[in-house]
Amino acid sequence: MRLFLTVILLCLTHWLAAQSPPATLPTAPYSPAVEANGFVFISGQIGRSNGKLVTDSFEAEAHQVLKNVGQVLVDHKLSFSDVVNVTIYLKDMKRYDATNAVYRTYFTTGRLPARVCVAVTDLPAGASIEVSAVAVRKP
Repeated sequence: MRLFLTVILLCLTHWLAAQSPPATLPTAPYSPAVEANGFVFISGQIGRSNGKLVTDSFEAEAHQVLKNVGQVLVDHKLSFSDVVNVTIYLKDMKRYDATNAVYRTYFTTGRLPARVCVAVTDLPAGASIEVSAVAVRKP
């Protein structure tokens, strides 16, 4: 029984340690990322900087979104090259080409991750774009 409790405690400790630090905590009740079995599942990121949505332009907002994804990756000692899957949510599919132009500046080397881009009617905080991702820790 003691061994079982020790194993449970170690697993819980590892899971808690895999959570992102307070600087990247969202304003809603979810984790910025959760690590499980070598995968890091990054929750949807919007273009917030210093608590405010970047609204200078769509491109500036999209860059901030991917910078936020990048920060969560760094928090987990990963980079964009470790990302294997991306989901993009756009309020306006007319922004698809602009999204791809910004996206290419972050995913520049080797193989690109699998990806889906979905049009939605609304996003949190008035955002125009939201991105979630899955990264894998290389052995």
